[in-house]
Amino acid sequence: MRNLFKIAIRNLIRYKRRTLLTASLITIGVVFVLVFVSISGSFKAMITGQITDSMMGHLQFHSKGYVASIDNLPLNLNMKQTAYQKIAQKLRSNKHVETFSPRLKFGGMFSNFTETTNIRLNGIDPEAEFKTAPLFSSRIMEGKPTLARGEILIPALLAKGMKVKPGDPVVVVATNADGSVNGKQFIVSGILESATGPGGRDGYVHIEDAAEVLRMTEMEVSEVAVRLKDFSQLAAVVRQLKGTVMDEVNEQGQPIFEVHSWEDLSPFFNIARMIDVMTFFIRIMLIAIVLISIMNVMIMAVYERIREIGTIAAIGTLPGKIRSMFIIEGFCMGVVGAIIGVLIGILIIGIVNLIGISFDFGQQKGLLLTAKLSFFDLLFVPVIVIVVAVAASLQPAIKASKMEPIEALRHV
Repeated sequence: MRNLFKIAIRNLIRYKRRTLLTASLITIGVVFVLVFVSISGSFKAMITGQITDSMMGHLQFHSKGYVASIDNLPLNLNMKQTAYQKIAQKLRSNKHVETFSPRLKFGGMFSNFTETTNIRLNGIDPEAEFKTAPLFSSRIMEGKPTLARGEILIPALLAKGMKVKPGDPVVVVATNADGSVNGKQFIVSGILESATGPGGRDGYVHIEDAAEVLRMTEMEVSEVAVRLKDFSQLAAVVRQLKGTVMDEVNEQGQPIFEVHSWEDLSPFFNIARMIDVMTFFIRIMLIAIVLISIMNVMIMAVYERIREIGTIAAIGTLPGKIRSMFIIEGFCMGVVGAIIGVLIGILIIGIVNLIGISFDFGQQKGLLLTAKLSFFDLLFVPVIVIVVAVAASLQPAIKASKMEPIEALRHV
């Protein structure tokens, strides 16, 4: 085997220009894929983090049917306190759950005593919410990064349109579940940057204030946002929790609760899927580049060395060894191209991080992208390249091994 490697390397060195061109094509393909995968993957992870860590959480619990009617913020589909306590107990006992936050959502009218407009309000427990959505406080553009009883955080769009600033008194009026109307005065504690773009109209009040506005005798909960210890376990935990809540049924035998991951609730997930599809096709392009490059070189090598093949076959070299010699040549080109490509790719990614790529997402300004490569990508891409290089060498190698020595020696 060692001799076969020596012969293969010697043959590659004999045709320096062709070998260098092929190795360069493989290297460029590997570099392109690694850089694209690292930047697109980091972009996807960053935006996912912005969405989950600033408002949504990793997954959410609702009463059955609430999500289908969420645009109307139906009060009749809120969880009662006994139902919420069942969810809370399940979450406290789950080893994958880091923290969770109850929310009470409702629609209302917002007034600065001069103008009135509609607003979506989220009643939250500030301590639990800031743990479940750790980037929430970073969205507060002006005012205090806290929320106390009697205070309200309003979206920037509303504050700008109605010329409201921190410290101003405002009134929120809402319709209760029984159809009556109630209002409460709040003090604006901060202006909130929208995580979903300039059209966001979500404000935040203390969950006890929300219950007071809605005249609830007992606290109700619209949704429970959950943060996991390990985000990569999201799919498995969602499946586990869905199986757990299926045990809770109503008198008709229907499930009481439903579990949704952020992927089910955010439209950005469709963009994330498009990024994954693009990454897949980029990898397919890499495979095509390597396949065509190696196959072209090996076919030319067989054609140019027909008499040489005939000579080594005539002196008793077995077809298997001839076949192995050409396969090893393809393997060596794949290895060299993959290694150089990985090194250059890591260097380019380091330069990109050194220069820094910043972008805006909605009203989030100056987000800095940090490109990263997972160990899986560093291993997967080179392995695919080498496997494809060997596969591309098979057909020319088999052709060379099947040549008749006499006919090969007569070739001019």
